[in-house]
Amino acid sequence: MKKKYCLRPFLLCILLYFLSYYSNAQDSSAKMYIDISTVKLVKSLSKDVASAYFRHDEEVSAQNVKNKLFSPGVIHKRTVPNPYVTQKAVLKFNLCNSSDSAAGIYFFPGFYYRSINLYRLEQDKLFPISRVLPDNPDSIGYRYISLAAHDSVTIFAELVFIKTYINTIRPRLINKEYFNSFVNDLHSTHNESELMTYIFCGLLLMMILYSIANFLQGANREFLYYSGYAFFIGTMLLTKAMFTYHTSYLSYFLEEYLDFIMQVLGIMFYMAFMRKYLATKTDHPFLYKLYNTGIIMLIISLAGYTLFHYLTNNFIAENAIENITKGLLLILTLVFLVYSLRHWQNKMMRYLFWGNLCLFAFALFSQAIIMNSSLTRPLPGILKSSLFYYELGLFLELVFFLMALNHKNMRQLIAQARERERLKAENQMKEYEKELAIFKAQQQERERISADIHDELGSGMTAIRLMSEIARNKMQGNIPSEIDKISLSADEVLNKMNAIIWSMNSGNDTIDNLVSYIRAYALEYFENTPISCVVNTPEHILYKELSGDKRRNIFLCVKETLNNALKHSKASQVSIDFAIDGYLIIKIADNGIGIDLKNIRQFANGLKNIARRMESIGGSFEIDSNKGTITILSIPLT
Repeated sequence: MKKKYCLRPFLLCILLYFLSYYSNAQDSSAKMYIDISTVKLVKSLSKDVASAYFRHDEEVSAQNVKNKLFSPGVIHKRTVPNPYVTQKAVLKFNLCNSSDSAAGIYFFPGFYYRSINLYRLEQDKLFPISRVLPDNPDSIGYRYISLAAHDSVTIFAELVFIKTYINTIRPRLINKEYFNSFVNDLHSTHNESELMTYIFCGLLLMMILYSIANFLQGANREFLYYSGYAFFIGTMLLTKAMFTYHTSYLSYFLEEYLDFIMQVLGIMFYMAFMRKYLATKTDHPFLYKLYNTGIIMLIISLAGYTLFHYLTNNFIAENAIENITKGLLLILTLVFLVYSLRHWQNKMMRYLFWGNLCLFAFALFSQAIIMNSSLTRPLPGILKSSLFYYELGLFLELVFFLMALNHKNMRQLIAQARERERLKAENQMKEYEKELAIFKAQQQERERISADIHDELGSGMTAIRLMSEIARNKMQGNIPSEIDKISLSADEVLNKMNAIIWSMNSGNDTIDNLVSYIRAYALEYFENTPISCVVNTPEHILYKELSGDKRRNIFLCVKETLNNALKHSKASQVSIDFAIDGYLIIKIADNGIGIDLKNIRQFANGLKNIARRMESIGGSFEIDSNKGTITILSIPLT
């Protein structure tokens, strides 16, 4: 806005002006008067003030300001250098009111000030101006100045900075009617950047909820660490978006102390997460030591930063701790990138490499913008913001982390599936071993019983048959029929007992043994009968185990069939054919009168027993009449 001076045609005002002019001749920078009655919106004072720095313990008094050399304009046009942050800036400027009524205006020195004290110079003495703040939540950065009609004054503004490296001195006068609009304009300066921050914080909130859910479900501590990382980084970014360009105690506290603390705490949680997530203690010992070193370094940094901030006035050392910490973090990230390149065959490490590379590059660029804002001056809108590039790096790191997490989850699912299969196989093996143990015990019991039958009953039945033969020989003439029946019964019992012993002996659990036993039994069974028996067996019988239960049932079915042929067929020949090809097929045929399948007696238990026995062992039974009776027994060998 074009400057206007107090040259109204009023004699008093002219007199005040010339008196002020000559009284300030020694300080040409502060001789100009700003007419507050003509400030319609905002008036910049950067070129209309004289400025000087006082020590933090130096009193702003009339004598001191008189002896201090004030420089024209604002000494530091951009941010205040670190050595001056703990000093006090004093601005000197002249105001007048050329209107016919009292006028007032708000003084705003810029960001960020712990205290703002105004003094008016009257008769070589400084008098404090009452601390009047606007009725607005953002009030502590503003001071109200009022002047009577046709009055003028020299103002000294004592400014105490907060401890941050982004302090600026940009003094302005703001019309009180325009004040709220001015504050709103300040808040909306970076709306696009703030919108991006809110979106990114929303993503971080989703990651926090996801991580906590994973922790509660699977008790995976790495997800608890990641939720801590997302919480502190998200809170830091959210508060920056909410309180940047605000003049409030919370905004100042965040800017000078809490932002760095939250950032460091977030990175500590991230290191703890990476240490657990990558199983560094067992799989990557170097990274385990690296992250442990980083966590210890950050704890020392937090302690040192806090001590220098609250217990000393040495901002240079405090800021050095912050810068050194950020530099060391960049070095740790660079070391991780080099380590990841050396383990490029690990796909998850590749994802983490790209994520950390993006974060490293954009964080470095963001820091460069903070140090030199001219880097992005030609760029439009949001692309000028250093915070945007830092958030972009965090976003890309989050994307690659999610890709790595998906890869790890797939690997875990595969590993869990394999583990389930392994456990299932182990359980099956245990079941097989249990069944085998039971089977062995059964076999041993069968062999014991068969041995007992052979030793005890066999010898007893043999003795009965021998004694019946002796008795018959002694009775040379009149031999009772009961003697012959006893001998025959003893022979039948011995044959049945031998069959039982054969079926119970596990040493006979093979197909070739079954075929041999049936052949021997059939030939002996028809030996003294009018029926001749022919047994046809394959030249080569494949060795195949056949359980005792199956052998016994097949043999009993064959025995029943041969018994029926002998009793009912009136045949002169019986043939037994064996076929072995995936199935054991036994075909028994005679040349007798055949069987009338339509008139089989209802209680023909023999055939029913054959069918029941074959069904119980998974086999089948067929009977047909074709020039005799044909019986087919079949059982699969799988």
